[in-house]
Amino acid sequence: MRTSFGPLLGLALTIVSTPALAQEEEAPAVTVTGGATVVSDYRFRGISQTDKNFAVQGTFTVAHKSGFYATVWGSTVDEYVAAGGDQEIDLIAGFKKTFGGTTVDVGVLYYYYPGAEQIIPGYSSDFFEPYIGVSHTFGPVTGKVSAAYAPKSAALSIGAGKEDNLYVAFDLSGGIPNTPVSLSAHLGHSYGPSFLTIGKGYTDWNVGATYTWKNLIFGVSYVDTNKALLGPISGKNISKGGIVGSVGVAF
Repeated sequence: MRTSFGPLLGLALTIVSTPALAQEEEAPAVTVTGGATVVSDYRFRGISQTDKNFAVQGTFTVAHKSGFYATVWGSTVDEYVAAGGDQEIDLIAGFKKTFGGTTVDVGVLYYYYPGAEQIIPGYSSDFFEPYIGVSHTFGPVTGKVSAAYAPKSAALSIGAGKEDNLYVAFDLSGGIPNTPVSLSAHLGHSYGPSFLTIGKGYTDWNVGATYTWKNLIFGVSYVDTNKALLGPISGKNISKGGIVGSVGVAF
């Protein structure tokens, strides 16, 4: 279950050639960015997906100047997340456009858990989640409101039948001028009941900071919820507040 992910530095890949005598280099038609990160705990909407242990994550995005983009994001997870599977792969397709200082981002995300269906024959933990986000920049600060809705499916059901899930969030982020430090804050609410909320809906929040040095990104955040949820294997409170650290490299 995908988390938000910190700022990444991009490596532009020009697909169309630029005339040799051009005064200015044209903007690339397609850009390719990616990165890899190690986190001390993979939190999805405040809840640990790794039983409060480390996770290895990676991402790869191809974006066209028209606004269309496609992303593959992956992480290790604990087996309680998806019927015994230990991987999560998110496949994302979307469209992002900026109008003045306002950016609109719409798309659909597919959560894929390879191997989970092998543990329980005929069962699938995979599901779709369309999303929309609107952000606006005020000087060095960007505010964003977003919503993601997962339609009814058996994968979201706690027992028999089908359930759906709605998640709404508000984010603030910005860099400290003339420094490599960025700050962020997040507030979100999950509406249940579904497998994503394990019963009643709940609220999650976090505050964090990142430090960028060349292609390396160091992050630290405090993540918490108003929910009490015990891991089914270890008995740890996987929704309890805690500090999450990360080290990543971007290209």
